[in-house]
Amino acid sequence: MTEKLSQEMRDIFYSVEKNYNEIAENIAAAAIKSGRHPEDITFLAATKTVEPAVINHAISLGLRYIGENKVQELLSKYDEYDLDNCQLQFIGHLQTNKVRQIIGRVSMIQSVDSLKLATEISKQSVKNGVNTDILIEVNIGREENKSGVLEENLIELLEKTAALDNIKVRGLMTIPPICDSKTENYKFFDRMNKLFIDISAKTLDNVSMDFLSMGMSEDYQDAILAGANMVRVGSRLFGARIYR
Repeated sequence: MTEKLSQEMRDIFYSVEKNYNEIAENIAAAAIKSGRHPEDITFLAATKTVEPAVINHAISLGLRYIGENKVQELLSKYDEYDLDNCQLQFIGHLQTNKVRQIIGRVSMIQSVDSLKLATEISKQSVKNGVNTDILIEVNIGREENKSGVLEENLIELLEKTAALDNIKVRGLMTIPPICDSKTENYKFFDRMNKLFIDISAKTLDNVSMDFLSMGMSEDYQDAILAGANMVRVGSRLFGARIYR
């Protein structure tokens, strides 16, 4: 059984290494095509349902950012991550009553979509004596069943969040609607980039537009071409998710 598991893990490691190199090459090509350098793009691996040993293998290949979607899963794997060589971020929908469980454990919370959530992050950050970087999540497709602030409310949320203690706004993130065509999908990415550029020009206090996080396994190259400088890739790196 041990020998079989060992062979299975070797096969998984080989697949991850192959996928990692391919993604890195695609990111580099898209960055250059968009007029930037490969190192301008942050490759974050979405690690939902992925075993720590596999995550750590990806880190050994050069991966420097990982992101978890669920608090419970993050906590169950936390002690096994190789965080000496990688930053852990939270990229999923975050409930206010679970904020205290991840403050001080993650380098960034990407999915801040309300002043209520931002206020709790501030409260827990002050309590723990840490500063927490965040991204504001934008509902660019105006989908009723999706979290994120609407465009017209973004500036107000940015200003109020930036005034909170122990929080630093580092940029924006989004998950666009599922589209029937790449052209339609690209329009949402392009709209996000325009928002990102417009807000950067406003020079708001305690707001740094350092990151535009958009694009996942199926569309990360298009997102980069549209202006993203952080992409969140999961299944393209680790394979199809196995839910238990």
